[in-house]
Amino acid sequence: MNKYTKIVIVLILILIVGAVIAIKENKRTDSQSKTTGNLKTLPRLVDLGAGKCIPCKMMAPILEELKKNYAGIFNLEFIDVWKNPDEAKKYGVKIIPTQIFFDVAGKELFRHEGFFSKEDILSKWKELGINLKKGQ
Repeated sequence: MNKYTKIVIVLILILIVGAVIAIKENKRTDSQSKTTGNLKTLPRLVDLGAGKCIPCKMMAPILEELKKNYAGIFNLEFIDVWKNPDEAKKYGVKIIPTQIFFDVAGKELFRHEGFFSKEDILSKWKELGINLKKGQ
């Protein structure tokens, strides 16, 4: 085998390996999209608190009601930062509860620290331009 044939074989092998890696990465990204469901297509409210924090306990029924009544309009996620301290660092939480409003692209729109009433949360969504009526 001459020098050029060896180079061509090495280049073909590199292309094949690159293609295999690209296909696997694409499948991984597709499966992540399927597991997150609408999280990428809806605005999101993340509430960071703790199960034993008094203001957090006061917010728990509000968050459950919002999650149920506004499903399909925005996603709501509660993260217990006492059980998941790395999440507190990731979101830069200083005080609990902290509510962070994100747009559909994942960009932070607004952050609130402390108890936040249902009315205030819904007002903030409206202020941020989110239509809270289903089917529109």
